[in-house]
Amino acid sequence: MEQRRSLAVPCGAPILAISFLACVATALELSVNNHAADFTLSTTLVPAISLSCLVHNSSQAEELLWYRGDGQVGLNAGNKVNISNICISPVNESDNGVTFTCRLARDKSVQLSVILDVQFPPQLSGEETLHVEEEQDVTLTCNSKSNPQAQSTWLKDNHSLTLQQSHHEVYQTSEIFRLSIKKVQKSDNGTYTCVVESPLGYGTKDFHLIVEDKKAVFPTEAVIAAAVVVSLTILFGIVARKDKIFKKTATNYLLL
Repeated sequence: MEQRRSLAVPCGAPILAISFLACVATALELSVNNHAADFTLSTTLVPAISLSCLVHNSSQAEELLWYRGDGQVGLNAGNKVNISNICISPVNESDNGVTFTCRLARDKSVQLSVILDVQFPPQLSGEETLHVEEEQDVTLTCNSKSNPQAQSTWLKDNHSLTLQQSHHEVYQTSEIFRLSIKKVQKSDNGTYTCVVESPLGYGTKDFHLIVEDKKAVFPTEAVIAAAVVVSLTILFGIVARKDKIFKKTATNYLLL
């Protein structure tokens, strides 16, 4: 008969394995607003939002810390143990993209982060008047933030502006919308409107462009040269006249 072989297993191994699994299963965790992992919270410009951090699987009182970016948030004494709440009020544009992090005080590697996605429409209004001489360049600039990012269009006298190569230039970033006009002409006179639009709304700003006649430019160097010549001529005239006077006076004395 073939002898059956078995693997020897230490008696304590199953107990240790069970203990280890139990420890893993009950590891201390954090949640924020019922999320057990980092997440992004989308919101609008509301009066306030709350973030609630809760300790799970803890058999003792655990102190919690809150951070906005790299800066620690001040908490009241009764708002630190096992559960901690913070309120962002009001929610504004500057909160967009900010990370709020809840951490365990005794082990800061235990943490959970929330990134705010604050959505808001473009904020743009008003008007501006610009006086420019012919042949000069002019730039019209709109500054406007929005989330999601807005797109811009330009109007002239309430009609879509036809962009001309080498005459118009459009530049755009997430916050800057710019129209440049090279060597303006009288035909560029009019009201230009910057329209900034996103899915949440739009804003406008008017620019009243007044193109003035080109002023005559005097040749400075020629004027200076002429002034020097005139001054020297006058000076030589005075000197010559002075010599004649002296000679005439001397002759009179001799006759006497």
